[in-house]
Amino acid sequence: MKKITRKDVKKSFPARPLTANKGTFGRVLVVAGSASMTGAAVLCAKSALMAGAGLVTLALPESRQQIAASSAPEVITVPLPETDGLINLHALPVLDAYIKTRKPSLAVIGPGLGASSAAVPFMKQCGLPLVADADALNRLAASGLDAVFPRREPGILTPHPGEMGRLLKEPVALDEPARQYQVQTLFERTGAVSLIKGYGTLVYAGEDTWQNTTGGPALAKAGSGDVLCGLIAGFWAQLGMANGFDTQSAFQAVLCGVYLHGLCGDLAAKDLTDTCVLAGDLLRYLPAAIKKTVQ
Repeated sequence: MKKITRKDVKKSFPARPLTANKGTFGRVLVVAGSASMTGAAVLCAKSALMAGAGLVTLALPESRQQIAASSAPEVITVPLPETDGLINLHALPVLDAYIKTRKPSLAVIGPGLGASSAAVPFMKQCGLPLVADADALNRLAASGLDAVFPRREPGILTPHPGEMGRLLKEPVALDEPARQYQVQTLFERTGAVSLIKGYGTLVYAGEDTWQNTTGGPALAKAGSGDVLCGLIAGFWAQLGMANGFDTQSAFQAVLCGVYLHGLCGDLAAKDLTDTCVLAGDLLRYLPAAIKKTVQ
């Protein structure tokens, strides 16, 4: 097993050319949110922007659009049809039209999504590089991995141990050998760069398993995973635009995301204590984490 170090992240971190414009750094489409979990969608979208994506669009239930727009004015919002606060199947043509006209670089689906009927059809049909997280993974687990995978476009899957167990129809991994087996199995069955989150998050994209070396109990709080998902997407948008959207750029984005996310937690905990860090605090420490790692 290899350890993710500052050196690995510095080598993978996206460049910011002086002559760049927002198109240089990619466009991220986030499909997320529900009546009870609008905050998860906002955290994810803001994190993608903070990670450096040039443009982020948040597609969410129409009743939540005003809340999201006022919470994150830098994020474009697209209202989607909903039923009882959940994005429904009538959202699919809306999203398809948006993809065809606006041409996002990649899609994120899952944070705060709830039991949306549109999740699995969107993952199957969107035709974009894809980051699937949280409730998108739960919907995928209910339908079976073969409902979406393998797919032609590259992907990233970000389960925590409970979600991983549901995806693979196996018990929750309780030790390192089981975690390594499950993260490798998920990659082998899907072809998507795979994580199993938690203390010492594991990453697998073929060949070696990588273990994160940052992060601790400050991250053990609701919303932390939504921030991680957005960071990964934002880094992948840049790396994909520069080097192509493939397994390698996805893997590099994950290395950057998990390491810096953990470091944000570590830095926040020094000021706020492990007990008091909120997911929204993590982004306030991202500039310091980047400076400490890359500069």
